[in-house]
Amino acid sequence: MQTVVPRLRAVLLLFLSVTGALLAGAAPGAAHAALTGSDPQRGSVVAEAPEQVTVTFSETVALAEDSLRVLDPQGERADTGPTTEAGANSYSVQLKPGLPNGTFTVAYQVVSADSHPVAGAYTFSVGAPSETSVSLADQARGGDGAVGTLYDVERYVSYAGFVLLVGGAAFVLVCWPGGARVQPLQRIVVTGWLALTSGTLALLLTRGAYTTSGKLGDVFDLGLLGQVLQTKTGAALVSRLLLLAAAALFVAVLFGPYAQAARGADGSGEGRGRSRDLAFGLGVGGTVVATGLAATWALSEHASTGIQTGVAMPLDVVHLLAVAAWLGGLVAVLVALYRAPGIDPTAVRRFSRLAFGSMVVLAVTGLYQSWRQVGSWSGLTGTDYGRLLLLKVALVAVVLAVAWFSRRWTARLAPGPGEPAEDVEPVEDVTATEPEEAAPDAPDGERASQLARQRAAVATAAVKRARDADPARSGLRRSVLLETAVAAVLLGVTTLLTATEPARTQEAADRAGAAAPAGPVSVELPFDTGGADGKGTATIDLEPGLTGTNSLHLYVQRPNGSGYNVPEITVDFTHRAKDIGPLPVTPDLIATGHWSATGVTLPVAGEWEVAVTVRTSDIDQVTVKKNVKIS
Repeated sequence: MQTVVPRLRAVLLLFLSVTGALLAGAAPGAAHAALTGSDPQRGSVVAEAPEQVTVTFSETVALAEDSLRVLDPQGERADTGPTTEAGANSYSVQLKPGLPNGTFTVAYQVVSADSHPVAGAYTFSVGAPSETSVSLADQARGGDGAVGTLYDVERYVSYAGFVLLVGGAAFVLVCWPGGARVQPLQRIVVTGWLALTSGTLALLLTRGAYTTSGKLGDVFDLGLLGQVLQTKTGAALVSRLLLLAAAALFVAVLFGPYAQAARGADGSGEGRGRSRDLAFGLGVGGTVVATGLAATWALSEHASTGIQTGVAMPLDVVHLLAVAAWLGGLVAVLVALYRAPGIDPTAVRRFSRLAFGSMVVLAVTGLYQSWRQVGSWSGLTGTDYGRLLLLKVALVAVVLAVAWFSRRWTARLAPGPGEPAEDVEPVEDVTATEPEEAAPDAPDGERASQLARQRAAVATAAVKRARDADPARSGLRRSVLLETAVAAVLLGVTTLLTATEPARTQEAADRAGAAAPAGPVSVELPFDTGGADGKGTATIDLEPGLTGTNSLHLYVQRPNGSGYNVPEITVDFTHRAKDIGPLPVTPDLIATGHWSATGVTLPVAGEWEVAVTVRTSDIDQVTVKKNVKIS
């Protein structure tokens, strides 16, 4: 018996740590809306400063006043704000008049329709490109860093709490009414309620910082909290808290009046009738509350965006309820097998049927969700979402295989040695076989109480020994232990899927991105002419990196990083697929180690070969080549 509790704790720890690790490995700001266009185009060079900047996304996004910012080469604001709608999925911001020439940075920070923050930046130039003090990497904010990790952990705690609350209560109500008096099962349901409540409150507080600044200090910013309450996600979280108040009443009745009625159901017909009435009321009320809780996810995440939302959201609710009934019930069975002195074999068989039905529902709804979110074979194998989905399917197959063994052990399960005595807490570590003698100098009342507790402990230990002597029960415990461990990983993958951009959306964004301008091209070409002082690196910057006319900047550095004025350097462009070129470019030296050329024309898009010929002495020369993508 000494190894039982550590094994159980190890599985519960695995349930938390594996899922948490999977969540921590998710990209914090996984974007479910993608930038598909802009005006001016990213990487472009325009003759005059535009009056406004417009960006277009793959889907509708939520805006704040500061969602779109334009920064001049010195990093100062060049827009007048605020951000406004400019058409279907398009948004714009007005620019200040009289802007100077140079490179401008457009930074955006929005929230996609499925509640995930989307941040990024790009550049365009007025007149000609210039140096800029703005770092593009610094512009991606919300959803990053510690706040993103914290938000992911809170999401997992909420999912796990929902599973334990709904699944544990369903197991007691549907499979084992007598389990309402078993304290380990009561703890599962109450822990689920506490986890879901605390996780939801934490999400509500963290949401503002998660979608805007990404700073931990803004978690308790009441202004951000007020903004969150006006969003779809904020409304869903508040609705979840209200439903959890009703769930608290449900739990109180389940483990109070219903547990007492279930105890008296073995007696008079009146007791059985009261138990049936309470079970019916709890069943109806619990179904309504659980459905409402599941709907708070369906109305604010993946199911609420994309195609066929009218079908997807109800099916997502059913999917979540099936997950909770199966996985939460599985945890309840595991805890009952290890911690309760006895469990009715009929309850295990009922759960076996409930779990089978839940898996059928999961298969049907999961197939629809997979088609809706993936949409193609290429999306299944060529995107993060598709690969995670394949991993989930493999884990489901493993769980089904283990569940098959569990069903075999369930069929062999013999009647248990009985239920625990009333109002007696099961004692796990009792090993005594004979009652110890009470203290001789203790008062009669206290001595009788000590003897009663000792007799109860011995009786509990005897029940446990009788239970553990059943080979079918031991086999069932092992298979359920393994099934729960694999299911813990499966829940982690499922939760990670909710934070991953759907394959259908990702492929659409990739196609739009391929059609959109790619921006400046930069390529490094190390060279070694073989002579003295013949090593270095040539770096070519091609702006805007598009078909048509481009400007070229060429930098040559020695291995120590200093500028290198080589005697001669030339550049050739060749498009081998179209049999174009080589197109020669001879740049002009404008500073130490810096050459420039304008009017570099690349007539077609595709893969171009860049060949740089470097001469470092009268006889030492080399040509180095690399391929670049021109949009």
